[in-house]
Amino acid sequence: MPKTKTQKRKVGYWDLRLYVAGQTERSVRAFDNLKKLCEEHLKGQYYIEVVDLLRDPKLARGDQIIALPTLVRKLPQPVRKIIGDLSNTERVLVGLDLRPRTQEPV
Repeated sequence: MPKTKTQKRKVGYWDLRLYVAGQTERSVRAFDNLKKLCEEHLKGQYYIEVVDLLRDPKLARGDQIIALPTLVRKLPQPVRKIIGDLSNTERVLVGLDLRPRTQEPV
């Protein structure tokens, strides 16, 4: 369901935008992985907007998209981007700041 401009967001709400190129296997896998991750870690606190760049390639300019699929976290700030099918759950959690980065041994 598309969001409307009048729809209010709650504090702590996650606004996520997934850029894809059609219904490819990789695009579908990225959406499925994102949905699963959100249900496990952000239940009831997120909105996912899927942007198909095959339908409107100009939309890639706003978020400077150079590869697909790409996930853009619009809220909470700062904006973050993750490229790929989001199958590496640990990498996605760290990229979204849902899990701290582990320190590499020195």
